[in-house]
Amino acid sequence: MKILNQQQALVLLSGGQDSAIALAWALERYQQVSTVGFDYGQRHIVEIGVRTRLLSLLCAEFPQWTKKLGPDTLIRLEGLGRISETALTRDSEIEWHADAPPNTFVPGRNLIFLNFAGALAYRTGAGRLVGGMCGNDTADYPDCRPDAIAAQMQAIRLGMDADIQADMPLLSLDKAASWRLAEEIGGEKLVRLINENSHTCYLGVRGERHEWGYGCGVCPACVLREKGWRDYIAAK
Repeated sequence: MKILNQQQALVLLSGGQDSAIALAWALERYQQVSTVGFDYGQRHIVEIGVRTRLLSLLCAEFPQWTKKLGPDTLIRLEGLGRISETALTRDSEIEWHADAPPNTFVPGRNLIFLNFAGALAYRTGAGRLVGGMCGNDTADYPDCRPDAIAAQMQAIRLGMDADIQADMPLLSLDKAASWRLAEEIGGEKLVRLINENSHTCYLGVRGERHEWGYGCGVCPACVLREKGWRDYIAAK
């Protein structure tokens, strides 16, 4: 089995709130941290644009992390968008169903992301994959569930014959608790930075600023982010 550096992490950074918090968690925990993002033809492509700003600001505001932070890689997976008939890859109304995942579910997305991240980790020697999958997402998105992630990681370890481990620090947390984790890691400065500069809105709206961040305010991602922020503030 290929032995990888368990103090070197590769963070799946989308540009959203959860992955930004996961990145800060990894920077606080590991000696070397690099990032990877994916362009799969997502409707909210603006999230790709905020990634580089987040990385720059984290270095500027938390200089102790600068030497730890390694290269960022953007992987293009347009084929996933082309085969996915979803509201995240098509200009269509967002729909939620009682007995099925919402049409914002991109089948296989997180499993594919983990595979590509695993291949990159294998090449770069990173022993840890860090993801921002959040507890709020497990009910509606099957590829965020712990058993799905564990099964995929086992397949990656077996298929690559490499000691690649996964960290999902938000998987047991709701959105409010994830903000509390951010505060524990970097204080209110980190909370403000992520609130201001991350992107969650499914519709890609970046023009209107709310107290919980930018977004349309009505799509499911914005509604969930707003609720998490208000619960976080109410508990302070």
